Amino acid sequence: MATRDTHNLRSVLAVRGFRRLLGVRLSSQLADGLFQAALAGSVLFNPDRQTSAMAIAAGSALLVTPYSLIGPFVGVFLDRWSRRQLVVFTNLLRAALVLPAAALINGGGKGVAFVVVAFAIIGLNRFLLAGLSAAVPHVVEDRRLVTANSLSGTLGSICFSAGLGIAVLLINVLVSAGDSGYAVMALVAPIGYVASALLAWRSFRVDELGPDHVTAPKRAPMHSAIGDVVRGMGDGLAHLASKRGAAYTMAAKAGFRALFGVLTLAMLLLYRNYFVTDDDVHDSITGLAFVVVAGTLGVMVAALVTPPVTRRIGGWRWVAGLIAGIAIALPLTVSSFTQPLLVVAVFCVNIAAQGTKIVVDTSIQHECDDDYRGRVFAVNDTTYNLSYVLGLFAAALTLPADGHSPTAVFIVAAGFALIAGWYAVVAGRWARRVGDDIAQPDPVPTPVG
Repeated sequence: MATRDTHNLRSVLAVRGFRRLLGVRLSSQLADGLFQAALAGSVLFNPDRQTSAMAIAAGSALLVTPYSLIGPFVGVFLDRWSRRQLVVFTNLLRAALVLPAAALINGGGKGVAFVVVAFAIIGLNRFLLAGLSAAVPHVVEDRRLVTANSLSGTLGSICFSAGLGIAVLLINVLVSAGDSGYAVMALVAPIGYVASALLAWRSFRVDELGPDHVTAPKRAPMHSAIGDVVRGMGDGLAHLASKRGAAYTMAAKAGFRALFGVLTLAMLLLYRNYFVTDDDVHDSITGLAFVVVAGTLGVMVAALVTPPVTRRIGGWRWVAGLIAGIAIALPLTVSSFTQPLLVVAVFCVNIAAQGTKIVVDTSIQHECDDDYRGRVFAVNDTTYNLSYVLGLFAAALTLPADGHSPTAVFIVAAGFALIAGWYAVVAGRWARRVGDDIAQPDPVPTPVG
């Protein structure tokens, strides 16, 4: 098993197109880590202002919800226009938008303009990642998709975490934890965005990343264009409805993300108001640095174990087992509300989150036709974000100001148990019915003669 896993990894890395696509993603996600750290720090860990739980949830909703609602329609363009061109221009646009965003952060980060610019940068990031995921099958053969998704998702998370780590280093060494410091931090991000755009432009032909039938956008009346988008979205949803293996996995991931949103807000409140009793935000930032490290290690573990495990037991069994494991681990690690055990809990949750994500991405790539893949990934992105925001609001309405709530821990654990049980039943029944899963053995040669 270990030999075959090593062979799969070497085979994926041997593909020049995959290495270059990976470079496009990593440089972009490193910049994302820096920018989002500056954005979050200016709001959450800023001695110049105090932020409530509801304000955190509302701010996240303002940044995520608008794109999530239009995301499925944007996905139509991932299946119509050159994904290489979209990657290039999306990165360049984000680099340009960071400049006014930094100026607004320096000015206090308030008002409609700040929300609109921040929303545009984060929304374009989700659009970019959906396009990159849809492009992977164009550089990697189908039976290596689990390994490719595991590697790209894991290294992407590591680079994002590295961006967060660079931000922590900047706060502790070079800049202050205030509006001006976070503005300077944001201005570093365009370097990564431009590098990602240049790498995509130099590495791939216009049609190399799909879709299979790239057509130039035609000038058409507005009502006709909108009608085409709506029909395309309907076709994408109809296609997903016929691919229940992918649909069930996406639904389980959405439920996971809602509960993850509750845990995320609880953790932020604990580090802001429970573990730290004064206004020294540096202690909060240092504590969260250990959380980021634990989460990154969890992502790495998931990347190492998910490919071999899914090949042996199948994707649906692995997802059900991961979610059930979190239902057991949470009461054991979080209910004591100590920082070391909370770090352990973050490690475990991130193993489950990344392992599930790998299976979701691979299921979509494996089951859905390329002509619909962009739309399905956009739908997945929408459910992913809206579920998270729903969890944030649920937590904001129910958690105390310091995030300390043993009752919430047990309710969330019960939610994970329910999701695991439901998913095991429906996904297992479907996999047995169609006789297909992302677990694929190496192809057996067909005898000749």
